[in-house]
Amino acid sequence: MKEEKNRIVFIMGVSGVGKSTIGNLLSEALDIPFFDGDDYHPKENILKMSNGQALNDKDRQGWLETLNDLAKRELQGQGAIIACSALKASYREILNRQIQKDVHWAFLNGSFEEIKKRIRGREGHFMSVDLLQSQFDSLEVPEHAIDVDISLTPKKIVEVISNQLEKSVFGLFGLGVMGKSLARNLASRGFNISLFNRHVDGQEVDVAKNFKEEFSELSAAAPFDNVAAFVGSLQKPRKIMLMVNAGKIVDDVIEDLLPHLEDGDILIDGGNSNYNDTNARVEYLKSKNIKFVGTGVSGGEEGALKGPSIMPGCDPEAYQEVKPYLEAIAAKDANGLPCCAWIGKGGSGHFVKMVHNGIEYVEMQLLAEVFTILQGMGKTPDQIADILESWKATSNSYLLEITIDILRKKEGDDWLVNKIMDKAGNKGTGNWTAIASAQLGVPSTMITSALYARYISFYKEERMTANKNITPQSEKSLNFTAEELLEAYQFARLMNHYQGFKLILEASNSYNWELNLSELSRIWTNGCIIRSDLMVELVDLFKISDNLLVNEAIIQKLKKLKPSAKKVVAACVLGEMAIPNLSESINFLNSFTVAESSANLLQAQRDYFGAHTYQRKDDNSGKFYHTDWLND
Repeated sequence: MKEEKNRIVFIMGVSGVGKSTIGNLLSEALDIPFFDGDDYHPKENILKMSNGQALNDKDRQGWLETLNDLAKRELQGQGAIIACSALKASYREILNRQIQKDVHWAFLNGSFEEIKKRIRGREGHFMSVDLLQSQFDSLEVPEHAIDVDISLTPKKIVEVISNQLEKSVFGLFGLGVMGKSLARNLASRGFNISLFNRHVDGQEVDVAKNFKEEFSELSAAAPFDNVAAFVGSLQKPRKIMLMVNAGKIVDDVIEDLLPHLEDGDILIDGGNSNYNDTNARVEYLKSKNIKFVGTGVSGGEEGALKGPSIMPGCDPEAYQEVKPYLEAIAAKDANGLPCCAWIGKGGSGHFVKMVHNGIEYVEMQLLAEVFTILQGMGKTPDQIADILESWKATSNSYLLEITIDILRKKEGDDWLVNKIMDKAGNKGTGNWTAIASAQLGVPSTMITSALYARYISFYKEERMTANKNITPQSEKSLNFTAEELLEAYQFARLMNHYQGFKLILEASNSYNWELNLSELSRIWTNGCIIRSDLMVELVDLFKISDNLLVNEAIIQKLKKLKPSAKKVVAACVLGEMAIPNLSESINFLNSFTVAESSANLLQAQRDYFGAHTYQRKDDNSGKFYHTDWLND
């Protein structure tokens, strides 16, 4: 038997199922101590039961807390086997407190008549046959425990439980960069895991086995390249995280796994899948009695290893099953809480991760535009890095920090950034964000602008030709200070975050997800790519209102920063510098703060050529009008 220390096994079930007998035998098999929960009942509880009175929840509260304290203490040593009826889910929650990832449950299951017969044969026990019915009435059968029929022999029961405890608690399917990092993260938290990577002759051979041997924290991990063996190595309900490329391959993997899964098993898609695909997979797998969790994971390779931000979307019940694992590996916020929380149902987790990436596109583009401007002002990468370093005092973010590192990196006598081809790629989430924005009718103009900036960059050869044919001519010098540039950058970032969260809010309303913007901001304060001081501020701001543009603190900031933003954008436009996101931040707010827009003319044009009708300002009834524009 594989040795595993520091775990708690609760043997549960109604009185008379043999919890003490099985607990003692299992203790011998696993070589860890056994404790009978009945021994920890206070005298008043024992007296009450001896008088034929059933305990109520108030009676049990202190007893359950005592057993939870016992379990915590024993985890500091070898772990323990604890017998406890634990009839209700709420009781098990108390027993699980702060140790859920280290707890295993074994449910001894038997019929009323069989257990009644056993109780009648016992002498000197405080539980009477008359109280047995009350226990069955209270029993909430655990969905996810090692379920063992008490008609088996004690030896066989212990064998069944021991075999299940030998199995891994979590499986990783796909050992690419992110999959490997998450596997190491899980293993380092003390979880026994199984690893799977496909076998392809001459290309991918013994990937899981070689990976296990490479890192000491994976010494207890079980490597596989056979799907059936991989699934069979996992405790039920099986929890398998898919770390494969988004798209059809996810569906192919699901079909490969399905023949080996059972009712109640859980699949977690940790890739950047489209939220519409996730919605479809949730419904498909529901028909197979398989739970599906669409989970956004942000933080890159390092974040996945040390603690990412995790965004699971699924039914609340499914989240409770995967919560101990996801929250254990997540980054921690300033208060030590995991940067992981239930987002909402269906594809909500993948949706918010998609918008996270859209916000990320803008944050990256804004820094690229700042870099362009400061280069235009004659600054070297080192000098630009020094300027950005000073910005950390008021505008710090992960992306600002890595930009400073990038700008300082040299290769030979030149800066490496100068040698990198100016063609930016994208992996689809930016496209999907723009599409979702259009479908929902939300003006996420900065995300779209940042996406198109990447598209433009890809046409390198055509840009070089256009540069020769239409050489930009600077009409004015860049007559603003680095401080004014900082304020323009701060202004644009506020617009970016407003637009991104506005898109999330509209999706939440449209799909009935009931997303919590404050909680979402909180799990984005660490671990993810867009973590920043601004994100920390948003946690409290979203507790006041979901609309940042009615928040007095944001309004005052925008009023203070806008003059610098106008000055910088105007000078750069006259200087023929490409600043699509900085300029769009001004354009958007100018459009959004116009009480009387030019859309009246647009609606008249639509009615003229297409009879699309219009409403009138002097009629509040909501009536629509059509005009014959060619006749008086």
